[in-house]
Amino acid sequence: MERVFRLAAIASVAICLLAIVSNRAPGTGQLHHMSGTPSLVLWAWERPEDLRFVDSEHVGVAFLAGTVHLRANRADFRPRLQPLRVSPQTKLVAVIRIETAPDAQLSQEQLLRAADQIEGRSSLPQVVATQIDFDATVSERVFYRELLREVRRRLPSSMPISITALASWCIGDNWIADLPIDEAVPMLFRLGVGQNEVRSWIGSERDFQQPLCRGSLGISTDEPWKSLPSGRRVYAFSPRPWTERSLAALSWEMHAWH
Repeated sequence: MERVFRLAAIASVAICLLAIVSNRAPGTGQLHHMSGTPSLVLWAWERPEDLRFVDSEHVGVAFLAGTVHLRANRADFRPRLQPLRVSPQTKLVAVIRIETAPDAQLSQEQLLRAADQIEGRSSLPQVVATQIDFDATVSERVFYRELLREVRRRLPSSMPISITALASWCIGDNWIADLPIDEAVPMLFRLGVGQNEVRSWIGSERDFQQPLCRGSLGISTDEPWKSLPSGRRVYAFSPRPWTERSLAALSWEMHAWH
């Protein structure tokens, strides 16, 4: 009986969240291009995950498909090594992590090799969007801008491109404004040095200045928020493998925001 109750709670909250997102006013994010991606997406990082229990109509999975390591003039790719189990109906977001070593030349050859890997993972079964996860220093921004332009050129126009974004990029740094992407996910966990500024900004009920950041949020189950902007797609990270119980707890936390 307890298991049935938890599943019913997950479904009811997910339906509520879906309705909120679907009715959002135009101009508050890149909803049109990301409409094929559910309003709640669970990040499945590099560990075994069995997510066959999720309600595939309302919950998606963003899985780490692989990591590109840029060092010197090399671009090495490490594919996902841990099993991921989902139902055939689950909508997937292929996530490619890019890591740069201090000696990375960020050459055109590296750019093209990275684009090859992103393109290849975007065509995997059930994938409805591509997400690129990177940390761009000021000196690396030209490289990432050109990489995203190359990826956009290669992928079908129907395939949305999402990136993870430092919260500072969404609040006061305008460098992502002209990127050829459909969504920038503000990362609201592991904030580090800028934590107080970000929490103060959100606590004062101010929205992100960058429109690309107004359609989604990135959170972690071990850093709960009492309140966050409503009507956003939520990407959720868990430091432990997902379970029905942890998903139910997340759903109730989100429900309290609205």
